[in-house]
This record gives sequence, structure tokens and C-alpha cells, in this order.
Amino acid sequence: MPDEAVALVGPRLRSWREKRSMTLVDLSEATGISTSTLSRLEAGKRAPNLELVVPIARALRLELDDIVPRKAPDPRVVRTTRRTDEVSYETLSPESSPVQTYKVTFPPNPAGATAPPQLKVHDGQEWLYVLSGRLRLVLGEQDVTLGPGEAAEFDTRIPHWLTAVGARPTEFLSIFSKEGKRIHLRARPAAKRT
Repeated sequence: MPDEAVALVGPRLRSWREKRSMTLVDLSEATGISTSTLSRLEAGKRAPNLELVVPIARALRLELDDIVPRKAPDPRVVRTTRRTDEVSYETLSPESSPVQTYKVTFPPNPAGATAPPQLKVHDGQEWLYVLSGRLRLVLGEQDVTLGPGEAAEFDTRIPHWLTAVGARPTEFLSIFSKEGKRIHLRARPAAKRT
């Protein structure tokens, strides 16, 4: 065990013992380890080893992972960018996340305010936050344009469509379910075979 992990074993044992409403005497009787050894172990004055930790874990009904702290994984997200029809999707969440977060960039679209919508429907919920530019959202009968700092949330089972409006690119954050990821990031359909 690394030194910092070893230093945390004693305080974790004390915390678990107290959560179980056990005294040092109770734990000593359950493990056969003397109260003085348990006290020194909890205070960090005795180095933990398997001969001590395993019977204590059993007595406290714990797994070893509950006592020996795991190293925290690197929290940084490996960012990738994917392009679909000139739209850029930059990942902001890990692939394993139950919801997917992206920074989306739409190219400039001067005709965006008048373009006919190409509505899509899929399972899920989507949340948008506009960072820059203007974003047109058609949602059922609603047709709104969002500017920087504005947000929208909607059920993606309602027919919807998004596009940039104006001569500048539009950047926004998008959070949606894995089902939404599949719909938003899919490549163009393959040509039908005859």
C-alpha cells in the first residue's frame, strides 16, 4: 500500500467501528486482537497488515475495499471531436457516463431563421445552454431563438430541430441520454443496397 493509503486505514477503521456502534472491547472480543493493538492501529501508531485488517473487516462486515482507500481515478475527460454535416461535437463527459455532454458548434447559417425544419424524434431528454451565437430551436409548435446565456430543456420524443441563426457560428452545451447520443452523432445513413 502507498504511504498515504496506509495512513488512512486507522481512521477508516475507527469510523466504521463507530458506525457499527462497537467499542474497542467489542471489536477485540470479535477479532481476538487486543484493545491496545486496535487502539494503536486506529491512531496510526501501528502499521496495518492483513493479519490485522482481515479479521477486523470480517467483524465489521466490510470488504477490504471499504477499509483500504482506492486511488481516485484521473477525473479529466479525454476530449475528442466528431464532425457530422459540418457540426462539431466535442466530448465533455466520459463514454461511461449515463448522460452525455458535448460542446456543439454549428457553422454560420444566415438562412437559419427561415430554413424549413427537419424535425427528429427519439427517446430521451435534452438540455441546451448557448455559449455564443444564436440557436434556433423548433420544438413541436414552438419556434424560438436562443442567445448567449439562455437555456432550454425538452423531451426529445417531441419533434425537434436545431440550427444556427446568423453569420457567426453558434456554440452551445448539450446534455442528453445515451439514446440521444446515438441519434445526434450517427453518421449519414448508408446507401441502400439493391
